[in-house]
Formats: sequence, structure tokens, C-alpha cells
Amino acid sequence: MADLLARHPFKAAPLVVGLPRGGIPLGYEVAKRLGAPLDFLVVRKIGAPGHTELACGAFILGGEVVWNTNVMKALRVTRQDLDETYQEEVDEAKKREEALRTPDSPPIPLAGRSVIIIDDGLATGATMKAAIQGVKGEHPSEIIVGVPFGPASVCRAIEDLGCALICDQRIDENSFSSVGEWYDEFPQVSTEECRDIVVNSRRELEGGSLGSVQ
Repeated sequence: MADLLARHPFKAAPLVVGLPRGGIPLGYEVAKRLGAPLDFLVVRKIGAPGHTELACGAFILGGEVVWNTNVMKALRVTRQDLDETYQEEVDEAKKREEALRTPDSPPIPLAGRSVIIIDDGLATGATMKAAIQGVKGEHPSEIIVGVPFGPASVCRAIEDLGCALICDQRIDENSFSSVGEWYDEFPQVSTEECRDIVVNSRRELEGGSLGSVQ
């Protein structure tokens, strides 16, 4: 994925944004390959009742919820049914931001940058759509989405949002059930690991081995 992104004709200085938690280790590899700074964007899913990994919606802090109406209709779930879950996720998003952000990794402005949003895969696409909506509000020069794989229909939906999508494997929906099944190893990445990855990436960049933050 990093090699594919390296061939993209960026319109401006690239900035890699990983989606915690799985997108941050992948984002580090992309940032290292591009000699670009690494940051993160906290996006929270609003899980379906009894199926927390199935996103009925997603949002970033301060942004509007992107609802997955197809999933909600299939499960016969309304927005009112998800009010309590939404408030819980807002609280969790605030905690996650506080836990990940350090004095050594202040937010990097997105305006005028070629922003590359990295995640460990696409499933329903709700999380990525929320991330894209949030990034658009910061006025980047362009948005590029980088994922190893995702259902073909979800990939098309991401491209319909006006983003460039770098995706090595576009999988038939009938063969896709979860992101984890497409990895030989899919360990959970801790908040501490993510925080250290971002800080170390910044230090490497500032040290000159990967270029300089612009």
C-alpha cells in the first residue's frame, strides 16, 4: 500500500492521518515510505445493539454523524434507539483523544495538505466516511484514502465522495465478513502503542532521517 501511495501525484505536501487504533501502525509505514509526518484522527463507530462491530454510524469529535442507513433499515434500528450509545461513544472519543495526544505530538493542521487517511481495512465504510467528512471541513488540498482491502461496493462509495482511493484488494461482498479475517495475524493495538508510534514517527522526521515536517 505504501508503494502504491508513493506513486500518487500529490497536489501538496502529504500528511498521513491514521485512524486509531489499527490505522496508526499502517500509517507509520506509509509516513516512513513517503517521508511525511504522521498524525491521527479519532473516529468512533456507533455500533448496532448486540453487534457492536457493525456500524450504524460514525463520527469525529465536533463533527456530524454519518449514518449507515442500509444497516439501520436491515436491523430496524432508529436514531433514537442509538442515542445512549452515541453519547457513550462521544465520551469515549474524548478519552481516546486525551490518551493519544501528547506534548510531543501536537495536531498538525490539515489545511492545504494532501491528507492521506489510513485504516487497516474497510467494512461498512461508515468510519471512513466520517473521517473524510471531518477532514473536508479543514480544507485540505485533496484527500486520499489508503486501505489494504475492502468490499468493492464500499470502495466505490468512498470514491463517490470525491476522494482518491488506494486499495490493493477490492473484495466481492459475498466473500467479506470482517476486516480481521483478511490478516494472517490481527492483534489488538494498544493505546500506548499508538501514542508511542506517533511520537517516534515525529522524532524520526525531525531528526532528518525522513525529511522535515512542512
